[in-house]
Amino acid sequence: MALSIVRVVELAGIYPSSFCSMILADFGAQVTRVVWDREYFPNFVNRGKKSLALNLRTPEGAAVLEQICLQSDVLIDPTPEGALGRGKILPEDMLQKNPRLIYVKVSAGVDLSSKNSQSKGHDINFLALSGVLSKFGRKDEIPQAPPNIQGSTIGGGVLGALGIVMALFERAQSGKGQTVNVNLIEGTAYASSVLWYLQNMDYYNKARGENLHDGGSPFYQTYQTSDGKFMAVGAYEPHIYEKFLKGLSLNPSELPKQMSSPDWPRLKTLFADIFSKKTQAQWCEIFADLDACVTPVLTFDDISQLVKKKGSTSFIMDQQDVVAPMPVPFLSKTPASVPSTRIAVLGEHSEEILTKYGFRKEKIAQLLDLGVIKSSKSTANM
Repeated sequence: MALSIVRVVELAGIYPSSFCSMILADFGAQVTRVVWDREYFPNFVNRGKKSLALNLRTPEGAAVLEQICLQSDVLIDPTPEGALGRGKILPEDMLQKNPRLIYVKVSAGVDLSSKNSQSKGHDINFLALSGVLSKFGRKDEIPQAPPNIQGSTIGGGVLGALGIVMALFERAQSGKGQTVNVNLIEGTAYASSVLWYLQNMDYYNKARGENLHDGGSPFYQTYQTSDGKFMAVGAYEPHIYEKFLKGLSLNPSELPKQMSSPDWPRLKTLFADIFSKKTQAQWCEIFADLDACVTPVLTFDDISQLVKKKGSTSFIMDQQDVVAPMPVPFLSKTPASVPSTRIAVLGEHSEEILTKYGFRKEKIAQLLDLGVIKSSKSTANM
């Protein structure tokens, strides 16, 4: 796979960094996840990774990590104080000892004011401090945060993986690594750049829930069907809007102009009433050949049933028999692959990893006796 020669060390900590390294693992990177006493997140973010149980709060543990990093390409560190620093090894020293290392710092700090700097948070906080949350929600209602997609997953995980790949590409030319700073609030803002550029344009400069794409317009909206399901409408372009009206058996000449925003509430009521008279399946049949950007709102259960019955190139059954999206983008020469093996238990590969990085059996046994590492090899094989 594309990243098969890349060695990545991930220090367990927060979801964005775990998702970031999962992307790298999906595309073939050799990811070692370093964690000590417990896993922080659902197991899916650990797929394709090997587990090293290492106590970084001890000098011996920090020394082990240092030796591993001297032979690695990427170190992902999501801890506020820096896990290397906790063991009295500074990232700057590590970069001096291994100039090819790419040190990835994942943080939630923000420089808007000293009060907010270094603050902890979750996806809703990243959205709030980046200004993005103020755009999500219905008219005259409180801002509503979507699931952890915009901030943690895209602003942290996806942009973090992109930064690492760019640093690897640059290293191929210069021979030297660098620091990649993944700030979750700044990443969230960057992933939402379109909102900043649209805010001064017509049909985007009104209050939340009154604009073209935030629930304000009747032709970019969801509507409930007679069987309690939903249809999604994205008939923004004029020629698409005409096809949409055709599917509803409406005459454009008898309706207000499409972009007459004062009439949007009335049109939404009209469209909602029409959609409520047929089932989702009936509406799918009506719009099947119209190409009007009208689609069913599929649930996860809907997709899971389709995958199990007919198979899919977009979704797979993972190691835990859970339907999950295939890694993208699709590469024709070196495609990604989700491993068929189960997800590792904590410390399952501790001895294997240390052996690969040059530790002798006697040293590994000593580290086990001192409680610097833990091995779950015997448990994993049961």
